[in-house]
Amino acid sequence: MPGGEIIFGIMAGIGLAAATGFRIFLPLFALSMAAHSGFISLNEGFAWVGSTVALVILGVATVVEILAYLVPWVDHLLDVVAVPLAGIAGTLVVASTLTGTDPAVTWALALIAGGGTATAVQTSTSAARAVSTATTGGAGNPFFSAGESFMSAVFSILAFALPVLGIVLLAVVGWISYKVIKKVRN
Repeated sequence: MPGGEIIFGIMAGIGLAAATGFRIFLPLFALSMAAHSGFISLNEGFAWVGSTVALVILGVATVVEILAYLVPWVDHLLDVVAVPLAGIAGTLVVASTLTGTDPAVTWALALIAGGGTATAVQTSTSAARAVSTATTGGAGNPFFSAGESFMSAVFSILAFALPVLGIVLLAVVGWISYKVIKKVRN
Protein backbone atom coordinates (compact mmCIF):
# COMPACT_ATOMS: atom_id res chain seq x y z
CA MET A 1 0.00 0.00 0.00
CA PRO A 2 2.07 2.94 -1.27
CA GLY A 3 -0.15 5.61 0.35
CA GLY A 4 0.38 4.04 3.78
CA GLU A 5 4.13 3.93 3.23
CA ILE A 6 4.15 7.60 2.30
CA ILE A 7 2.13 8.58 5.41
CA PHE A 8 4.40 6.42 7.59
CA GLY A 9 7.46 7.99 5.96
CA ILE A 10 6.18 11.51 6.61
CA MET A 11 5.25 10.83 10.24
CA ALA A 12 8.43 8.86 10.97
CA GLY A 13 10.49 11.56 9.30
CA ILE A 14 8.86 14.35 11.31
CA GLY A 15 9.36 12.38 14.53
CA LEU A 16 13.03 11.90 13.69
CA ALA A 17 13.32 15.56 12.70
CA ALA A 18 11.98 16.54 16.13
CA ALA A 19 14.53 14.20 17.71
CA THR A 20 17.34 15.93 15.77
CA GLY A 21 16.27 19.13 17.47
CA PHE A 22 17.34 17.58 20.78
CA ARG A 23 20.41 15.66 19.53
CA ILE A 24 21.63 15.60 15.96
CA PHE A 25 23.31 12.21 15.75
CA LEU A 26 21.12 10.01 17.95
CA PRO A 27 18.11 10.03 15.55
CA LEU A 28 20.43 9.54 12.58
CA PHE A 29 21.92 6.55 14.40
CA ALA A 30 18.40 5.22 15.08
CA LEU A 31 17.54 5.65 11.40
CA SER A 32 20.74 3.86 10.44
CA MET A 33 19.92 0.96 12.79
CA ALA A 34 16.37 0.72 11.44
CA ALA A 35 17.57 0.73 7.84
CA HIS A 36 20.46 -1.66 8.53
CA SER A 37 18.10 -4.16 10.16
CA GLY A 38 15.58 -3.87 7.31
CA PHE A 39 12.89 -2.34 9.54
CA ILE A 40 12.51 0.67 7.27
CA SER A 41 13.16 1.26 3.59
CA LEU A 42 14.99 4.42 2.66
CA ASN A 43 14.76 6.68 -0.34
CA GLU A 44 17.17 5.45 -3.02
CA GLY A 45 19.67 8.27 -2.55
CA PHE A 46 19.91 7.53 1.17
CA ALA A 47 20.56 3.78 1.12
CA TRP A 48 24.08 4.47 2.43
CA VAL A 49 22.56 5.45 5.81
CA GLY A 50 21.82 1.76 6.41
CA SER A 51 25.38 0.62 5.68
CA THR A 52 27.61 -0.86 8.34
CA VAL A 53 30.11 1.98 7.94
CA ALA A 54 27.40 4.62 8.49
CA LEU A 55 26.07 2.66 11.48
CA VAL A 56 29.50 2.66 13.16
CA ILE A 57 30.25 6.31 12.35
CA LEU A 58 26.85 7.51 13.54
CA GLY A 59 27.10 5.36 16.69
CA VAL A 60 30.44 6.90 17.63
CA ALA A 61 29.19 10.41 16.79
CA THR A 62 26.12 9.81 18.99
CA VAL A 63 28.21 8.84 22.02
CA VAL A 64 30.59 11.77 21.53
CA GLU A 65 27.72 14.24 21.14
CA ILE A 66 25.87 13.01 24.23
CA LEU A 67 29.02 13.15 26.36
CA ALA A 68 30.05 16.57 25.01
CA TYR A 69 26.68 18.05 25.97
CA LEU A 70 27.34 17.07 29.59
CA VAL A 71 30.24 19.55 29.78
CA PRO A 72 28.77 22.99 30.65
CA TRP A 73 30.95 25.22 28.45
CA VAL A 74 30.99 22.75 25.56
CA ASP A 75 27.18 22.55 25.52
CA HIS A 76 26.99 26.25 24.70
CA LEU A 77 29.44 25.89 21.81
CA LEU A 78 27.46 22.93 20.49
CA ASP A 79 24.20 24.91 20.70
CA VAL A 80 25.72 27.62 18.50
CA VAL A 81 26.37 25.17 15.66
CA ALA A 82 23.43 22.87 16.40
CA VAL A 83 20.66 25.16 15.12
CA PRO A 84 21.72 25.09 11.46
CA LEU A 85 22.91 21.48 11.71
CA ALA A 86 19.59 20.36 13.22
CA GLY A 87 17.74 21.98 10.32
CA ILE A 88 19.94 20.14 7.84
CA ALA A 89 19.62 16.84 9.71
CA GLY A 90 15.84 17.25 10.01
CA THR A 91 15.60 17.87 6.28
CA LEU A 92 17.70 14.82 5.52
CA VAL A 93 15.80 12.41 7.78
CA VAL A 94 12.47 13.36 6.22
CA ALA A 95 13.91 13.10 2.70
CA SER A 96 15.40 9.70 3.51
CA THR A 97 12.14 8.24 4.86
CA LEU A 98 10.00 9.33 1.92
CA THR A 99 9.97 6.57 -0.66
CA GLY A 100 7.90 6.52 -3.81
CA THR A 101 7.24 10.25 -4.01
CA ASP A 102 8.17 12.77 -6.65
CA PRO A 103 11.55 14.38 -5.81
CA ALA A 104 10.00 17.87 -5.76
CA VAL A 105 7.39 16.72 -3.21
CA THR A 106 10.04 14.87 -1.20
CA TRP A 107 12.33 17.89 -0.90
CA ALA A 108 9.49 20.36 -0.28
CA LEU A 109 8.19 18.22 2.59
CA ALA A 110 11.71 17.60 3.83
CA LEU A 111 12.59 21.29 3.96
CA ILE A 112 9.32 22.49 5.43
CA ALA A 113 8.35 19.65 7.77
CA GLY A 114 11.79 18.24 8.56
CA GLY A 115 13.99 21.30 8.59
CA GLY A 116 11.29 23.44 10.17
CA THR A 117 10.51 20.96 12.94
CA ALA A 118 14.15 20.32 13.81
CA THR A 119 15.01 24.02 13.82
CA ALA A 120 12.00 24.88 16.00
CA VAL A 121 12.86 22.19 18.55
CA GLN A 122 16.58 23.09 18.59
CA THR A 123 15.84 26.80 18.95
CA SER A 124 13.53 26.03 21.89
CA THR A 125 16.09 23.83 23.61
CA SER A 126 18.82 26.44 23.09
CA ALA A 127 16.59 29.09 24.67
CA ALA A 128 15.75 26.79 27.56
CA ARG A 129 19.44 25.98 28.07
CA ALA A 130 20.19 29.72 28.20
CA VAL A 131 17.59 30.03 30.96
CA SER A 132 19.18 27.06 32.76
CA THR A 133 22.62 28.66 32.47
CA ALA A 134 21.35 32.02 33.73
CA THR A 135 19.46 30.57 36.68
CA THR A 136 21.92 27.86 37.77
CA GLY A 137 25.24 29.30 36.57
CA GLY A 138 25.56 26.25 34.31
CA ALA A 139 25.32 23.73 37.16
CA GLY A 140 21.92 22.53 35.94
CA ASN A 141 22.99 22.13 32.32
CA PRO A 142 24.20 18.51 32.57
CA PHE A 143 20.79 17.50 33.93
CA PHE A 144 19.11 19.50 31.20
CA SER A 145 21.37 17.82 28.62
CA ALA A 146 20.54 14.37 29.94
CA GLY A 147 16.85 15.22 29.58
CA GLU A 148 17.41 16.34 25.99
CA SER A 149 19.23 13.11 25.16
CA PHE A 150 16.38 11.14 26.71
CA MET A 151 13.78 13.08 24.69
CA SER A 152 15.78 12.51 21.51
CA ALA A 153 15.78 8.77 22.21
CA VAL A 154 12.03 8.79 22.98
CA PHE A 155 11.19 10.67 19.78
CA SER A 156 13.49 8.40 17.76
CA ILE A 157 11.80 5.25 19.09
CA LEU A 158 8.30 6.68 18.68
CA ALA A 159 9.11 7.75 15.11
CA PHE A 160 9.27 4.07 14.17
CA ALA A 161 7.02 2.37 16.73
CA LEU A 162 4.13 4.84 17.09
CA PRO A 163 4.68 7.81 14.76
CA VAL A 164 1.24 9.34 15.45
CA LEU A 165 1.98 9.39 19.19
CA GLY A 166 5.33 11.01 18.42
CA ILE A 167 3.60 13.84 16.55
CA VAL A 168 1.17 14.35 19.46
CA LEU A 169 4.07 14.33 21.94
CA LEU A 170 5.87 16.89 19.80
CA ALA A 171 2.85 19.21 20.00
CA VAL A 172 2.61 18.77 23.78
CA VAL A 173 6.34 19.39 24.33
CA GLY A 174 6.17 22.44 22.07
CA TRP A 175 3.23 23.90 23.97
CA ILE A 176 4.86 23.27 27.37
CA SER A 177 8.16 24.77 26.18
CA TYR A 178 6.37 27.84 24.90
CA LYS A 179 4.56 28.33 28.21
CA VAL A 180 7.69 27.83 30.31
CA ILE A 181 9.84 30.17 28.24
CA LYS A 182 7.08 32.77 28.18
CA LYS A 183 6.68 32.57 31.97
CA VAL A 184 10.43 32.85 32.60
CA ARG A 185 10.75 35.87 30.30
CA ASN A 186 7.91 37.72 32.08
